[in-house]
Amino acid sequence: MTSASPTPDILESSSDETNALGPNLSLVDAIEVVIDSLDSGDTALVSHGKTGHLWKFQYGSVEVFVKLTGSSGEDVLTVWAEVLRLPVKNEAALTRQLLELNWNTTFEARFAIADGQVSVMTTRSVEDLSAAEISRAITIVAGIADEHDDRLLAEFPAT
Repeated sequence: MTSASPTPDILESSSDETNALGPNLSLVDAIEVVIDSLDSGDTALVSHGKTGHLWKFQYGSVEVFVKLTGSSGEDVLTVWAEVLRLPVKNEAALTRQLLELNWNTTFEARFAIADGQVSVMTTRSVEDLSAAEISRAITIVAGIADEHDDRLLAEFPAT
């Protein structure tokens, strides 16, 4: 997948509804429709708990995670995919490259370093969140992570 056209027209948003998802499409439903369209290997797993919902699926060579903390305006949708485990050789050059990629190739997502890994991630409040925005967030993270993971691993091998 290339970053030039990261969002397929999977879902349509409706500005007439209070949550912009249409009368019959919940946040969970919208997320599952997008995951079903991207998960060609039928690998999707979901966990529903007190802290929200967490999905995991395989897209190309990366595992993508989608977390929804709830459906109120204060709740958050977070999408991330690991692209590289740390430590690696020449971390200073890696960090510079990630910052440069963040500037011009990641759309609403970004590269981040947390918990000993480099990930691509995006996060957004669910207030007024549309199905199209859900689709775009998941698709952008999955596409960018899959596009860069093998190249970064080859360029920055583990130490």
